[in-house]
Amino acid sequence: MKRNYFGTDGVRGRYGGELMNEAFARRLGAAAARFVLAGGATPGALAIIGCDTRASGPSLAHALAEGLASAGLVPMQAGILPTPAVNLAVRLEKAVLGAVVTASHNPAADNGIKFFGGSGLKLSDAEECEIERLMDGLPADIRASGSAPASPLTAAPFLDASTLYKKTVTALLPMNALSGWKIVLDTANGAACTTSRDVLQQLGAELVLLGNQPDGHNINDGVGSQHPEKMCAAVRAGTATLGIAHDGDADRCVLCDETGEVLDGDEILTLLALHALKEDRLANQTLVVTVQSNLGVDAAVKAAGGRVCRTPVGDRYVIERMLAEGATLGGESSGHVVCADVSPTGDGLVAALKVIEVMLATRQLLSELRQGLQKFPQRTAALLVREKKPIETLPALTAAIKAVESELGAQGRVLVRYSGTESLLRLLVEGPTEETVSASLARLEAAAREDLDVV
Repeated sequence: MKRNYFGTDGVRGRYGGELMNEAFARRLGAAAARFVLAGGATPGALAIIGCDTRASGPSLAHALAEGLASAGLVPMQAGILPTPAVNLAVRLEKAVLGAVVTASHNPAADNGIKFFGGSGLKLSDAEECEIERLMDGLPADIRASGSAPASPLTAAPFLDASTLYKKTVTALLPMNALSGWKIVLDTANGAACTTSRDVLQQLGAELVLLGNQPDGHNINDGVGSQHPEKMCAAVRAGTATLGIAHDGDADRCVLCDETGEVLDGDEILTLLALHALKEDRLANQTLVVTVQSNLGVDAAVKAAGGRVCRTPVGDRYVIERMLAEGATLGGESSGHVVCADVSPTGDGLVAALKVIEVMLATRQLLSELRQGLQKFPQRTAALLVREKKPIETLPALTAAIKAVESELGAQGRVLVRYSGTESLLRLLVEGPTEETVSASLARLEAAAREDLDVV
């Protein structure tokens, strides 16, 4: 199902470009409002908007609100807020739509917009296609067309969704459960700078803060889940219990143990799944991951009596499969972890608290708990390309994929795909040895460079 604007997680692009500017945001808002109204929402229903700390966020959020209002919804601004907090607000306030102005882990020059329906679920491919169809019927600038209100929207009402979120998440652990804990917290100069800090401090933790000085231009800049090195160094230097890192909109979680070694999403998910299986609390004995996750996840969960289901890359595909399987735990190796008993979307802080809950229950350190996953050797590469040509039309790359898959057989796998949010070709190889994996990845990368204009 081809979409022209939406990727794997909303619309995303360089601010000021064709896909991310105020006129586009107004059109997108108007189309999204028309979509939910056509689906049975009442005119005047509530839509909640949050954003991360990018300098372009307030202007885009205001333009989005104008678009929503032009088509009959009542927009309410929630300010700087993690994506999962917007999701919670939509559900608690019975809004018909939630929108987050964020480019997640992308650089500050980018921005984006992603939506939640009234149930808190991200929109499906088909729903996004319908919004695109409605957009294509709107003029380039709805404010100039007469379809917007006669007076531009001066300001949308404000909702203190931060307090709602912090109160809900803090309740996941007993009060003072983290008394005596020292935690390094890296919030990527992003949306969780205050929320994650306040929750962990309220639970009694002593914090070492990184990435907590947003200036509109430094989000994800050398900090956060994409750059965990500073977190790891701070854990080692300060003898902390663990480190927690988010991305710009805080729907991801990357941890490091007390030795300063990183745990990715696969390790977090396996740790949580194995503990839940032991306690007979993993719904339908099922963990949902994407094709990106290491094969070691399947082996560990199967050995413990569970099963693993895989989906395409993208947390909304994980969530859709979780609903179909009756599962309550799923996520991605990137650190999107969905604990559906708390929220129907990825939540970096909830994921961290769930891991801490296991640490408290077992009285084990992360360096011990992570031993449940023995990863298969894996190597990845990401090539910046000028054009995303269909992979099946690339002769050298398709031949290399076929050859490597034949050589690996049942002992490994190959995954080649384009990023849904960036101009990247992503390559992944797993196999029996580091040498085999490295050599195979080099072959794929060389073949890709033959076929594509790599920057």
